[in-house]
Formats: sequence, structure tokens, C-alpha cells
Amino acid sequence: MKREVVRSIAVAVFLVAIALSAASSAQAQARDAKAPYPNMAPVDQYLMPDRNSEIALARSAGPDSISHDAEVLVLTQHGYETAVKGTNGFTCLVERGWTATPDDPNFWNPKLRGPLCLNAAAVRSYLPITIKKTDLVLRDHSKEQMLEGIRNGIAKKELPTPEPGAMSYMLSKQSYLGDGNGHWRPHLMFFIPLTDTETWGANQTGSQVFGVKLPNDSLTLFFVPVSTWSDGTPDDAPPHH
Repeated sequence: MKREVVRSIAVAVFLVAIALSAASSAQAQARDAKAPYPNMAPVDQYLMPDRNSEIALARSAGPDSISHDAEVLVLTQHGYETAVKGTNGFTCLVERGWTATPDDPNFWNPKLRGPLCLNAAAVRSYLPITIKKTDLVLRDHSKEQMLEGIRNGIAKKELPTPEPGAMSYMLSKQSYLGDGNGHWRPHLMFFIPLTDTETWGANQTGSQVFGVKLPNDSLTLFFVPVSTWSDGTPDDAPPHH
């Protein structure tokens, strides 16, 4: 008798868990359906018109003294490929929306262009995640499968966690970081193993440090605005922008 009661309770718990999981999935799908870009657009919409335009945009992420001798990657139908060999350890590329947080409304925005120049530590420990995300998205066209692939890659140590000193320049005035964001502000980005943003005093009133935790990527990303764009012109955005 006791065994039958235990079995009944176990079955009930299992059914409740399934119901909760289904409800959570339905809520996520409903949110995606209401988003301005609920699904991936045709791949062509994420590509730039020509290779030279993407090279120039990627290089605009950093000052010429850095980006001129950096390696440059461009996005193709099959993923990123090297367009220019570099000599100084930096790599410049233009990220697309799927490198954002999963709940970002611009995740599938085909207009998003995020030029950045990564230093050597970030090339080794952050760039592989961007490349893997892109490969998974272009193959499966699925946010969920991409997220699962990144989690598995990190858990199996097939993908790295941030090295000390991993950072990038993001100083392009030609960037488009999503609807409502425009090119935001010129800034440096620092990639840190997963930690609380409060450790840098980020997102606090009066602080010029912004941060976001990316648990799926096992890292925290900090943004530090600077005063000028890569072309030397001053940033005229108000500090709270």
C-alpha cells in the first residue's frame, strides 16, 4: 500500500513538473511572438553588401594605430572567415544580434552591427564563443539550440572562459547596436569570469561603469564609456544615455 502511495506521489510530481515546463516554454514562445524580431530573418539580411564595407566597419571599432594591423574577420553564409591577416595580436569583426542576451529584443534584428576589436586574450577566450554561436545559428536557425550548444561547450571545456585582461575596443561611430540604441557611446569592454556587476560598482547612480551577467556564456561583461570615437571626434551623448 505504501509503495502504491509513493508511486502515485512520484507520478503526480512528475506531471506537475511537465506542466510547469510546458507553461514556461509557452510563456517564452509568447514573449518571442510579441518581440519585434521573433525569429531569425533570411541569412542574406545579416550579411553586408560587400566584403570591403565589412572590413572597414570592423576596423572602425578601434583606433587606427590598433585596427590597421589587426586581423579582420567577415561574416559569410557559412560563418566568419579571415579577410585580412593581422600582425599585432588584435582581431576586429562585426558581431550580429545573436551575441546579445537571449531576452534582448534585438537578438534577431538583421540591422544590428556591432564592430569590435579584441585584444589577444579576448581572441583566445571570448572570440571562440562568438564563432560557435554564429556557426550554430547559421546551421540550425534556432535560439534554443544555440544556447544549449554554448552551455554544453562550456561544460565540456570545449569553449573557454575569459582570460585575465580580456578586453575589446568598441569605438565605431558607424555601429548600430539595436533599435533605440543607435551607436550608443564609444566604450571599452572587459570580459570577466561570471561575477556580480557590483564588484565593479557597475550600474550604480553616478557610475560610468555598466555591466551585464551572461550566465549562458559563463561571463560578466563590463562596459566603460570613453570620451572619443575611433575617428577622434568627441562623444556628445549625455552621461546617462
